[in-house]
Amino acid sequence: MLIFFDGTKFSKREKTVKDICPNRDMLRKNQSFLEYIEQLYAQQERKDKIIVKTYKPGQKLLFQDEKLTKVIIIKTGITKCYFTEENDKDYIFEFLGEGEIVGEVEFIRKVPCLCSIEVITEVTAYAIALDYFTDLIKTDLRLNNILLDVFAQRIINTSSRASFQQLYSIEHSLGKLLALQEQQEIAISKENMASYLGITIRSLNRTLKKLYD
Repeated sequence: MLIFFDGTKFSKREKTVKDICPNRDMLRKNQSFLEYIEQLYAQQERKDKIIVKTYKPGQKLLFQDEKLTKVIIIKTGITKCYFTEENDKDYIFEFLGEGEIVGEVEFIRKVPCLCSIEVITEVTAYAIALDYFTDLIKTDLRLNNILLDVFAQRIINTSSRASFQQLYSIEHSLGKLLALQEQQEIAISKENMASYLGITIRSLNRTLKKLYD
């Protein structure tokens, strides 16, 4: 049985999350970046250019429209990357997990944070000082190659999601979110689900009933 933060319950009956949507790729991860930053952190003598920080659910790693103060790579936990519209509605772009980097685009473009990064489950992350990240960009070919791969993968993810939304129903996309929730053993609020799918809570409730009736 699914139970959401507001107490809503939906019985699975004959269907399981796997039946609804067996494909589970909603959470972005980057193992190569995680391995890179772990090695870099271990090589530090004073541990002052890269520090490990812990964030509780609801805390933010980055704040939309505010000045960037650090580049962050997620070590453990899950976050959401979202944009707040002028009407105060949120739109979730991605769910980010281990090895995902945030703040690098703003650093390269010298602009305020383009979106907010908020913690869903407790997160441990590597926070990189901006002056040190500048040195790495100038001298570390491995970092540059990893960043190129990150940018290319994001283009692929964006185009794939756009195509997916055109080809598949909301029910199928919701099934993928439910699969993520089951796989990671986390509770994704209905507000976050609706923000990711670009629908209202009312539409989400109707879709949930279709899936489990």
